[in-house]
Amino acid sequence: MVVVSGQLEDRGTTDDAMSSSDAEDELIEPATPTPTNAGRTLLFMLPQLPEVIPLNVGGMGFTTRLSTLLRYEDTMLAAMFSGRHYVPTDAEGRYFIDRDGTYFGDILNFLRCGDLPPQERVKMVYKEAQYYSIGPLLDILDKMQPLTGEKVRQAFLDLMPYYKDHLERIIDIGKHRAIQRKARFAKLKVCVFKEEMPITPYECPQFNALRFERSESESKLFEHHCEVDVSFGPWEAVADVYDLLHCIVTDLSERGIAVEHQCIGVCDKHLINHYYCKRPIYEFKITWW
Repeated sequence: MVVVSGQLEDRGTTDDAMSSSDAEDELIEPATPTPTNAGRTLLFMLPQLPEVIPLNVGGMGFTTRLSTLLRYEDTMLAAMFSGRHYVPTDAEGRYFIDRDGTYFGDILNFLRCGDLPPQERVKMVYKEAQYYSIGPLLDILDKMQPLTGEKVRQAFLDLMPYYKDHLERIIDIGKHRAIQRKARFAKLKVCVFKEEMPITPYECPQFNALRFERSESESKLFEHHCEVDVSFGPWEAVADVYDLLHCIVTDLSERGIAVEHQCIGVCDKHLINHYYCKRPIYEFKITWW
């Protein structure tokens, strides 16, 4: 230590400090990776995707350009092949998508040049477009038949209370009777009526007067349940009884159930005075095999 002009000077301080700093530099551990660094490291580790992409979709082979898969950035395919994610490959080196590939060609054709599927494939392609989150294709298919028609049909069925429950009841009764009888088919009675109280034309004037001027006891006489297995109605819409019958048969057929129906008469229950129910009764025949 040296005294200079009344001040103390420690000549070893600077050298010692420098030596200590150098030693610390040698012992400093690598910095913990930040999220940004980690992302860069991951991108560095992932292989660069080729321009031509071989695909294996549920066992079906496809080949397309990378730019086709990246056509719309908000889709699942664009995310998968953005380079940010690991995509598994099969034994042949094709990128694997664990999905039924039956309609994947329609998806690719839309991404390539905007081609749309034929009408008979629209429903299934719509489901695939939902899975791959292809918004532009969903918007277009949503306005095509049969999806547009299905929306109109569903708007009508929404007016029908317990429609789906009644369908299940038809299936359950038909299955139970077929098993009970050990038969190939089963029959059941179904009432389908649009108006609260179906009537014949010549009774309309008198009935209209009665329906608005009846007592509470008379009202109870008009409220009854036809002796059938399942009853649909009433509803308020332009669609008539035959439209609802078409819906019932269509929905059962989509579930693989073969059904025939025919009108076998009307409910003949006496209500009041000379008024009878007259709701149409249909016989449904379900063939199980």
